[in-house]
Amino acid sequence: MAEEQLGFDIPEGGKRKLAASGKSGEADKPSEPRKLQDDEVFDYITGDKVVKLTETEKVRQRIARALVHQYGIDPRDMQADFSIPVVNEESGRKTRRRASIAIFEHGQPHELQYVRRIVVTKPRPKDSRTVSKIRTYAHAKEQIDEVGALMKATGSECKYGMWTDDKDLYFILRDTESSLFEDEYRPLLNWPRGDATAFDAQGNASSLGTMRRADETMLRFAFRRCHNYIHGNEGLPKDAAFWQFLYVLFAKLYDERLVREGEPTRFFVGIEDVAAALESEEGSPDVAKRIKALFEEVKDFYAGQELFNEYDRLTLTDGALTFITRQLATYSIHDTSLDALGTAYQELVGDNLRGDRGQYFTPPGAVRLMVEILDPQEGQTVFDPCCGTGGFLRESLLHVLHSKWMPEDEQSLSVQERARLETARRKDLGEHAQDRIFGADFDPFLTRAAAFGVMMLTDIAGNTFQMDSLGFPWMGNLPGVKFAKKHGKRIYPGQVDILLTNPPFGTDIPVSGPVLDLFRKDEYDGEKRSIAYSWSRKEDGTLKRGKPAVSVAPERLFVQKAVEWVRPSGRIGIVLPNGILSNPGPDDEAVRQYILDECWVMASIELPVEIFVVGAGVNILTTLLFLQKKTEREKDEERLHGDADYPVFMAVAEKVGHDRRGNDLYVRDARGDYVVREHEETDEIVVHGVAIPRQIKRRVLIRDNDLMSLRERPPYHDRPSVITEYRAFVEKHADELPWKKGEKA
Repeated sequence: MAEEQLGFDIPEGGKRKLAASGKSGEADKPSEPRKLQDDEVFDYITGDKVVKLTETEKVRQRIARALVHQYGIDPRDMQADFSIPVVNEESGRKTRRRASIAIFEHGQPHELQYVRRIVVTKPRPKDSRTVSKIRTYAHAKEQIDEVGALMKATGSECKYGMWTDDKDLYFILRDTESSLFEDEYRPLLNWPRGDATAFDAQGNASSLGTMRRADETMLRFAFRRCHNYIHGNEGLPKDAAFWQFLYVLFAKLYDERLVREGEPTRFFVGIEDVAAALESEEGSPDVAKRIKALFEEVKDFYAGQELFNEYDRLTLTDGALTFITRQLATYSIHDTSLDALGTAYQELVGDNLRGDRGQYFTPPGAVRLMVEILDPQEGQTVFDPCCGTGGFLRESLLHVLHSKWMPEDEQSLSVQERARLETARRKDLGEHAQDRIFGADFDPFLTRAAAFGVMMLTDIAGNTFQMDSLGFPWMGNLPGVKFAKKHGKRIYPGQVDILLTNPPFGTDIPVSGPVLDLFRKDEYDGEKRSIAYSWSRKEDGTLKRGKPAVSVAPERLFVQKAVEWVRPSGRIGIVLPNGILSNPGPDDEAVRQYILDECWVMASIELPVEIFVVGAGVNILTTLLFLQKKTEREKDEERLHGDADYPVFMAVAEKVGHDRRGNDLYVRDARGDYVVREHEETDEIVVHGVAIPRQIKRRVLIRDNDLMSLRERPPYHDRPSVITEYRAFVEKHADELPWKKGEKA
């Protein structure tokens, strides 16, 4: 067994280093706040103790949070590094080992006789360039024995155990009935919530489904673990593994739909299959047969939307299908927070699907900020012509959910209550998505990933189309064109209310050929204002239009296309490389002049390189540009009276919550010390099967993130951010902003 967990004197993972003296437990008194060092964190269990943030501690802190949010366990009933006397069966020698987290009977003293659950955490293994296999229960004897020894030493009432290193995760059940001589420690699909008084450990996974909404951390962990099993154990490349996992995931969602309609579940693993997992990885043919049948029904259910074709086949082995079903069956995906689902899905697609045509998937922080600035409303059409995996589409849905349908004080609600309120709006969200949320992309795999991402939130596949957006609607024969044209009243040029996009960048993927003529001629073959020409300068420095360009970088064309797409007074949020807005060359100046002639500039926000380095794996400087299309009357007024002079919100974001390596950044004071806030969180603690709201005091650090959205901004966060400054700017200068006047018109 690893010394980190069991030794007396090992600082890395033995007794945690606490800032305050005394042992962690019920009798502890809160210590006074003190300055945190860079390698320290406030303990989630106690709420105020300071601990060294070792690799082992990182895993323990994540699990402690999940124990509260997902399992409804009172943090006052937990204790870290609880010392347990263990007898070596061979030598008879007694040693003391520490449980990473011991969980006691609710309200009882933190004494050995009251231990009811044991958690052992280990540091996450270092990532390897080679593909590593996920270990199943069949290869986890050492880990199960380690937890079992601690459980046995506590007495007969400790029933449940857990072992994890943030890559592998095992739930363990103490079986006191199968053997006459000694207890056995068997695999378990998941833990029960709260104090487990109404839990049938011998039932199949479906008996747990209605009991558990997934915590975001645990859901992301489960998704990642399923994908990695397919990638490492089945030998599939990352993108193929993603699609195979997605097929199973939507079989799960479809099964939940049928259960809500009164049919018996088919997405489950029987207890006999879990027990068999101790012996081999072959899996259950019965489980595999049920999941494959569900997926065929999924394909039929969505046949009208042509989301699937003859190449969509579930090819995983019985072992892989049994493993994934075991991971997902105990969760009710339908009842899980829509925010958590969106985050878990985005992480999965972002890690495993990469475009090869200059697409840089927009990091979630930038997506959320852009949506909040444009503030899409019910009844407004949102369109992304370069939707990739659908980040802007999902975030637009979540924005309507949180800004229009959730209570204003949602930050004060428990995680569990917010999830209940969010999921109650699934039907409304689905209707809004069908009528008003649209996306398109050249890559068929990305458009499907975007459609599935919307389906995760709404139970309805999103309106995403495979097509060449630059040629639509006058040119193109890709499969999505005919479906997109059915929604012409929403997404034809001049119809869109809000366009949000991150177009492909790069002179190495220029646009040429007949599509360029569409930018110079209208549908009646008349000449129109365009940037698709060669540009130079006259002697006086003004721009001179030359011959029609043979090729143009796509990001320039998408600026013109975006303006043409929105209706008069429609709004645009677009991610652009900094060069377009700053390079002195005539080609880039022509784009800027086109923008100024056709649009009011609402805001320009320059992003630091860190956001795309970590969020998309590319080193690029970008700007978020926000525009409102001028009406013909507004352009006529400028022609008569000259260009309007008006204020424009401009910002340079310096911090995005993490550095280039992805390490979290927190606010510091003038002396360089972390700024600490104390606040209360509401959580639901489950006692005797009843969820009881409870206020928990915590000391926290403030994330140093200039892009922090209003939705994720906690009550104690008093620092300015781009969105708060933007709204203050708009309020202050409302009478001077021509686009605000157009908004009222």
